[in-house]
Amino acid sequence: MRKFLYSSLSALALMAGAASLPSTALAEDWLETAAKPYEGSEINVIFLDRPGYRAIIELLPEFEKKTGIKVNYEIVPYENSREKQVLNFTSNGDLTIALVDLVWIGEFAENGWIAPIDEFTSDSSITDPNLKLDGFFPLLLEAFGSWGGKTYGLPFDNYSGLLFYNSCQLKEAGFDKPPETWDELLNDYAPKLTDAGNNRYAFALQSRRGETQSADSFMRVLWPFGGSLLNEEFKSNLLSEGSQKGLQFRQDLMKFMPPGIVSFDHAEAVNALAQGQVSMITEWSAFYGTLTDPATSKLGDCLAVAPEPAGPAGRLPALGGFSLAVAEQASDDLKKASWLFIQWATSEEIARPYVEAGGVSGRTSIYEEADIKAKYKFVEPMVASWQKGVPEFRPRFPAWPAISEVIAEWGTKMMLGEVSVEGGAKEIGTRMEDILGKEGYYDGKRELLQ
Repeated sequence: MRKFLYSSLSALALMAGAASLPSTALAEDWLETAAKPYEGSEINVIFLDRPGYRAIIELLPEFEKKTGIKVNYEIVPYENSREKQVLNFTSNGDLTIALVDLVWIGEFAENGWIAPIDEFTSDSSITDPNLKLDGFFPLLLEAFGSWGGKTYGLPFDNYSGLLFYNSCQLKEAGFDKPPETWDELLNDYAPKLTDAGNNRYAFALQSRRGETQSADSFMRVLWPFGGSLLNEEFKSNLLSEGSQKGLQFRQDLMKFMPPGIVSFDHAEAVNALAQGQVSMITEWSAFYGTLTDPATSKLGDCLAVAPEPAGPAGRLPALGGFSLAVAEQASDDLKKASWLFIQWATSEEIARPYVEAGGVSGRTSIYEEADIKAKYKFVEPMVASWQKGVPEFRPRFPAWPAISEVIAEWGTKMMLGEVSVEGGAKEIGTRMEDILGKEGYYDGKRELLQ
């Protein structure tokens, strides 16, 4: 159902002479002036039912008032969002903006469904003089917006994996701080925080079959333990010492998690912490609002946030989120109108109201503000986690959706004990290499990019 939006690595060489104009005037005037040729246009995008999208919806009156551009959106469940966009792009549909997940950037770029931003930044009449690409966290711009050396999208609704915990329960168990490492969590904290007879558990790792299993559970335990999905030749690395150690760690941790953890999606894991059933979860920063809302959480002042624990290979947290990119199928005028919206939605200018409305900005400057750091407990650990990370935490190539299904199936069997860690890793590796072979990664048809 279509709705109308309402209630809204280096810097570019920008328009000649812009530097001589007052920055406040540029910020106030550029968008209104740039949008005049496109007044009355309608642009189309898919949104998700998540805090970052509700935040941008709340701010949209400002954009529509300044530009006269209407933004049509459809709220789609994440599980259906890729398929819906792919069908639209392959049938020359009406989407003018692509919502690009971290793991879709390779597929969308290589299929020519999204336009590189240099098609637009070369035109000073439609480019924000204060665009400042170097104002984004470099990790986010690279991971979510770039492919093969080109930038296609600007970071929007970005997440980092964080450790959310019940500080009161930890204190009752004798801990005055969260675990620094996964080893501490398993061996020191988990036994003291678990009381199965009273339905109290130390930890919940969202592991529902699907993308949650493959990306949020399986991949989460590879990198910190020195493992990875693939080696440099794009062959399976799941039988390496680090990968096996991480996957076995997940099995060992299960005895300190609620029964049925393999059916927990994000909502169930967050609710388990919110209602006091578990003491710790590693979840996306975007769920902070849910955990602070008295209507959905009993935690109150007991809620605390820290970076994800470190493994033997260091602290390499989960990385997730999206970018907004211009759809190649749009007409030239609608491309330009869409580019104006994308710049505005990801700008430094609206970063503060966006964060205050519940969004997570990819801009560095907003998180340097003292009141923002004081008000939102997730900010400092999130910023710390974005200083170093792995862009290919989940491979971003077009083959990921097929590989994700394989991992989801066999990762679930692994957790349920239907197959051993080694046996499951072998099965995933064989099937994954078959997919990659058919995709042309072993005969030179495709570059080894992920």
